[in-house]
Amino acid sequence: MPPPSTPRVSVIVPVFEPGPEFDELIASLDQQTRDTDEFEVLLCDDGSGESTRHRLERVARSRPNVRVLTLAHTGWPGTPRNHGIDEARGRYLFFADQDDRLFAGALESMCDYADELGSDVVVGKVVGIDGRRIPQRIFQRDITHAVLGDDPLLELLTPHKLFRTSFVRREAIRFPDGRVRLEDHLFVMQAYFRATRISILSSRPCYAWRKNHGSASSSRIDPETYFPHLERVLALVEDNTEPGPLRETMLRHWYRGKILKRLEGRRLLRQPDDYRVRFLDVVEPLVRRWFPPNTDAGLTFPHRVRSALLRAGRRGDLVSLAEFEVGLRCSATLVGGTWLDDGTLELRMHVEAVDASGDALVFAQIGGRELWRPPPPIEASGLGDEVLDATRDLRVSSATLHLSDRAGRIAGPAARGGRSAGFVVRPLNVFPRGSRSPGGVLSVRVRHVGWELTAGVLADRDVVDGFPASPLRAGRRMHLETGPGGKVSLVREAGRGAVRDYLARAIRRVRALAPRHPAQS
Repeated sequence: MPPPSTPRVSVIVPVFEPGPEFDELIASLDQQTRDTDEFEVLLCDDGSGESTRHRLERVARSRPNVRVLTLAHTGWPGTPRNHGIDEARGRYLFFADQDDRLFAGALESMCDYADELGSDVVVGKVVGIDGRRIPQRIFQRDITHAVLGDDPLLELLTPHKLFRTSFVRREAIRFPDGRVRLEDHLFVMQAYFRATRISILSSRPCYAWRKNHGSASSSRIDPETYFPHLERVLALVEDNTEPGPLRETMLRHWYRGKILKRLEGRRLLRQPDDYRVRFLDVVEPLVRRWFPPNTDAGLTFPHRVRSALLRAGRRGDLVSLAEFEVGLRCSATLVGGTWLDDGTLELRMHVEAVDASGDALVFAQIGGRELWRPPPPIEASGLGDEVLDATRDLRVSSATLHLSDRAGRIAGPAARGGRSAGFVVRPLNVFPRGSRSPGGVLSVRVRHVGWELTAGVLADRDVVDGFPASPLRAGRRMHLETGPGGKVSLVREAGRGAVRDYLARAIRRVRALAPRHPAQS
């Protein structure tokens, strides 16, 4: 065991002229543990002005576990983080940013998890705040031994993770110095390739990641300077993998996220013509160098079409595809449903995706395959049936039901057969104990052949008026109603509805405890 004076974890924070959010970070660090000997905080000041230096000194004076490293200005977080690695005394390292915060007890939970499993890296659950969107697959469950290529480790390559200090130093893992884009990808991927064990802790929130609209990652990239940095990441992947499925899976991550997504619909059309020319002049040879055609096999249908056009240099058709995507619309019409005695709500809908002219997407059945027939002016000739084959993507088309006052779906995903989609809403699951939610407007999010669309649920008044009253086992009384334009809302009773909630949950508990008798033969 290390001596008592050795903290379990060193929190490394690159700092430069922080705003008011910095106080939230410090407050969240104060909530980690009662024993400040358990962790230390290294505020790595990247050459801030005098007022910030005094601010950091005041933080450190009142907290014995906080140290300030005063550094020359570099304008990028890599070098300050490296100084933090060199100065850290903790058994683990955790990298935080100055405008984010940690959840109470998060450091202790991640350290306990790493101690128990012997992990070199722990990916604690990250929660997006202020509009920051976080990939969902990576935090669906705890994974004690995550494997590159099998588990969704690539979905979140930010450095907001726990690393074993001895591992980082032994393997000489460092952030690149200077103004290097994707510096976090380079650091994290080095760790991923060399770690003996990587673990994902999803069962409790650890880090709140704020969306910063002024950050470098949120601004338009300069193609000539950005993509050489991407190539450093791709070279790292190439150096640590053999040709084959694993390498293709990993390369596909950056191809999709850093190139193809920038050619989607509105994102492409927002680019000025001269910028678009510069962008394509840079990425076309890069695609030929780093992304073999086999990489396309795991892409969604829209990206496969986009990649084929990019590889063929069909720039005009890339623009036409973007214009087609901008014109895509989705409709969701409630056609029926009912309340069941067990308290669930069944809804039946017609859901359809159409283009700007109102026509449904056209697919031709040829040889057992569904081949897309793109509208003019996109030329299907030259793309080939393998590119236009949407059979797999049509098979996994789905829809989810959402409520305006809640994050996340309340029903689904529902497989879609033609235009039909059915949803089952379980109110006691949707509205947790004590919830006083009044309900909200219903909407449907559709994934159709890889395109993601959203539509408010509409209905004729006579369809909604024909619904029966919600039963006791649904909890508070609920009903559907139509608003302006036929928009459908699920409205939930306030006031004395708590009694019905209590009774509904009591009935569910009794039924769950009742012995189950085998079926009579």
